Amino acid sequence: MEAPDIGSKHALVTGAAGFIGSHLVERLLIDSYSVTGIDDLSSGKRTNLPADVDLREMDIRDPEVRDVVTEIRPDVVLHLAAQMSVAVSAREPLLDAEINVVGTLNLLEGIRAVDDKTIKFVHFSSGGTVHGEPTKLPADESTAVQPLSPYAASKLAIETYLPIYERLCGLEHAVIRLGNVYGPRQDPHGEAGVVAIFARAMLANTPFKIFGDGNDQRDYVFVDDVVEAVIKTIDGSSPGPFNIASGVGTSPNQIFKLIAELCGYSDPAVYGPPRPGDVDKIYLDSSKAERELGWVPQISLEDGFKTTVDWFKQQSD
Repeated sequence: MEAPDIGSKHALVTGAAGFIGSHLVERLLIDSYSVTGIDDLSSGKRTNLPADVDLREMDIRDPEVRDVVTEIRPDVVLHLAAQMSVAVSAREPLLDAEINVVGTLNLLEGIRAVDDKTIKFVHFSSGGTVHGEPTKLPADESTAVQPLSPYAASKLAIETYLPIYERLCGLEHAVIRLGNVYGPRQDPHGEAGVVAIFARAMLANTPFKIFGDGNDQRDYVFVDDVVEAVIKTIDGSSPGPFNIASGVGTSPNQIFKLIAELCGYSDPAVYGPPRPGDVDKIYLDSSKAERELGWVPQISLEDGFKTTVDWFKQQSD
């Protein structure tokens, strides 16, 4: 592995081999960062990353995570590693809290041990869950938070810890609340990746179900737009939180129709029972990110879906 250039900034990315993490690592390398990744590869793949990236295979709860932080002394920590399933959090709230809360505190304690350097920490929260069922849409950052799942509660808990760590150790921090991110490399087996799930199943002509009646709405944002928002957040001075989303609610029925057209799929949709903990309708106002970061999403739903489906087609060839 080549040594980083003298004077280059060093980024630590947790969940680096995952969907969003691997796209972010690629962009950081283009921007001349040296990058160290942490990933237990429970869902991420080593092949998502360039072969020469320094990847430490470990669980975010491992005490040795703290040693990695003190070893590399990063300029910025981008924390993506998480238990991401709302349904799993409802079944196993202790597991969710161990990974998303205790695991994050483990990482923050590593940062706290680097007592002679200011490190910026970017927390990836969930704009799609922390507000629960808001009465006014689109929800902005001032909308009351009312998490309806342990997953949402765990993400919100870290938002409340970060100002405390700022006082404890001078940590700089920023919070981004993501909509439903989609794009190439998304896991088609996880519950959150509906675009990937539909594309993979339709291309393979394998059965799948839409949970509930398919009329619930989420805010879908393309991964390249998210990466751009993260870069602007690193360079910015505001802690946020920032909604990073499209501002438009899209239903599984709408997604089914669009993806079916791209895949040449003609079978009707099949429906199953709704999942526990899911909200009925949420989409986000990201005008704060536009004002303070100069960020607006650039990729339309149609273009993003086409890029994603094309990627899955290449994987199936």
